[in-house]
Amino acid sequence: MQTERGDEYSRALSTATVLAFVMSGRRQILVTSALPNTNGSIHLGHLLEHIQTDIWVRFQRIRGHLCTYVCADDTHGTGTMLKAEEMKLSPEQLIERLRTEHAGDFQRFLISHDNYYSTHSEENRFHSESIYRALDAGGYIFKQSGEQLYDPARKLFLADRFVKGECPRCATPDQYGDNCEACGATYDAKDLKNPRSLLSGATPTLRESEHYFFDLPQFTDMLKVWTKSNAVQPEVGNKLAEWLESGLKAWDISRDAPYFGFLIPGTTDKYFYVWMDAPIGYLASFDNYTRRRNDITFDDYWRPGATTEVHHFIGKDIVNFHCLFWPAVLEGSGRRKPTRVHVHGFVTVDGTKMSKSRGTFINAGTYLEHLNPEYLRYYFATKLNGTVDDIDMNLDDFVQRVNSDLVGKVVNIASRCAGFVAKLGNGVLAADQHDHALWNEVSGASEDIAAHYESGDYAKAMRLIAALADRANQYIAHHAPWNLAKDAARHTEALAVASQAINVFKVLMVYLSPVLPATAAKTTEFLALPGLTWDDATRTLGAHRIGRFEPLLTRLERSSVDALIEASKQGGETQPETKPTTSEIDIDDFHKIDLRVAKVLKAETVAGADRLLKLELDLGDSTRQVFAGIKSAYAPEALVGRLTVVVANLKPRQMRFGESQGMVLAAGPGGRDIFLLAPDAGATPGMVVR
Repeated sequence: MQTERGDEYSRALSTATVLAFVMSGRRQILVTSALPNTNGSIHLGHLLEHIQTDIWVRFQRIRGHLCTYVCADDTHGTGTMLKAEEMKLSPEQLIERLRTEHAGDFQRFLISHDNYYSTHSEENRFHSESIYRALDAGGYIFKQSGEQLYDPARKLFLADRFVKGECPRCATPDQYGDNCEACGATYDAKDLKNPRSLLSGATPTLRESEHYFFDLPQFTDMLKVWTKSNAVQPEVGNKLAEWLESGLKAWDISRDAPYFGFLIPGTTDKYFYVWMDAPIGYLASFDNYTRRRNDITFDDYWRPGATTEVHHFIGKDIVNFHCLFWPAVLEGSGRRKPTRVHVHGFVTVDGTKMSKSRGTFINAGTYLEHLNPEYLRYYFATKLNGTVDDIDMNLDDFVQRVNSDLVGKVVNIASRCAGFVAKLGNGVLAADQHDHALWNEVSGASEDIAAHYESGDYAKAMRLIAALADRANQYIAHHAPWNLAKDAARHTEALAVASQAINVFKVLMVYLSPVLPATAAKTTEFLALPGLTWDDATRTLGAHRIGRFEPLLTRLERSSVDALIEASKQGGETQPETKPTTSEIDIDDFHKIDLRVAKVLKAETVAGADRLLKLELDLGDSTRQVFAGIKSAYAPEALVGRLTVVVANLKPRQMRFGESQGMVLAAGPGGRDIFLLAPDAGATPGMVVR
């Protein structure tokens, strides 16, 4: 039920290491992103938040801090119940299917969750009931009868997200039943003007029901102090002050059956409202993770007065839940409040809201069919400035920044100079610095860049890194090692210039490693280093032997972006069928699959697709053309002559690039680790696999 995917650094910690952290003053940090809902695929909006969080997490780790990153799918509510019903699945089958999909998408975007869990878990049930009982014992829970919107056509009470109407404050139409996107007002769904049910289109009626309430106003004074601390950004604190001054209302934490969720203790037909148990999912995911670790203790992060830190990353649309309701619930139940809540804005594309008709509502899976995930990670980093401003993804700017900054500036340093080290130094760098002023300028930026990462102003960090890369390229152009290398008497100088450039490149990749973890890993291979730490930014390599340089990043073509937009209009190249499926097959179904050994006769890249290779396969009695998403692991020329297993009786599929006449099977976790059979595997083309 869980996905554990922390960095090796995080997983290798022992109890002694944690004690060393405490003694050295190094920080112990728990980080969360808001929980994606079980109602669809991961898209750009989710990716913005998880990329923002992951950059901060990776920065803390490379600085030497113990930083644990957990998340989960938000699974409860009427929506899950109705979606499962529509797909002819149980709610549990639906949420596990989507949790697996979500976790996989995040992994492929290099998001380093230590645990990706589900709010429909026994840990979440335990903590929800425990917190509720503590609140009840403290006098913060009361029951009250009141009217609630009811759909007479579907015969159920309407959750806030299933009713829309006009905002009761500013009269903006088409607003959901909990808060207004236009003016930021929060309200009860029954206060909407001209409401309509999104399930049936019917006009809701008001129906009497007894509900359970959390007495939020009792925490007004505490919240006024907490929201003026460094726990939130100044602009968020100002908005919260408006709500606090206008007066808080008790929070309805219950929902009537039918509802998918946890029963409130002592009841038979009242369930926790999703916004009661969803944030508790942070505790549950962390609890689940700590049960598999002997070096991290759950209570050390959630007891009052803990010296550890808890950081939440969220969008500005859920500030009221995370900065009013949630800290009050934690305070009232005897738990610590968050150290800080980091709030970001919404994502737009080319200046407008994401749109399916325009192809700008981009799902993670569709993006990955076309583009390198690190392109998006870098672009978002150039736009995130630690405020709640919206982030616009201008597609022309996206292409320009990737090509100019990453390929043209940073990677260009290594690609221009690695050959001179190989040729003139037999792969060994010069021992001494050629330009101490350049080195001091680049390495001396370490703490400024660290401060920008810490504050969430990644944009400033990226601008400074790009400026340093410019400075390095100017240095290379000025000394022109290609000219020096033509004169045997100046080979030593040429090697010194190239070595200086490689040292600077290493520092820039230290700075960029939280943003570009895959490229940083390739850099350590090239530089023959065991890894990168932040302290490496101030250490030269000396007379160190480096490896053979391989291209680290390729140019981003606008045609690939256009193909992504077109695929998003169509729903993606390889989107799974949406018709209901069962989770199991029997042996007769399996026997229908014709698995054959095939030999790769020819392999080539596919224009406009980042993950696909076009293969010509020999099945013994015929040849087939198959498109396979294995480009991340194999260069085309490395595949010729290899054996693989093919689903030979799969119905051909017409793709944008041509017809795929089968499916290649491979093993491995993905990315660079995808494995086919070697040429000498003892199999021949056409052999049947049983």
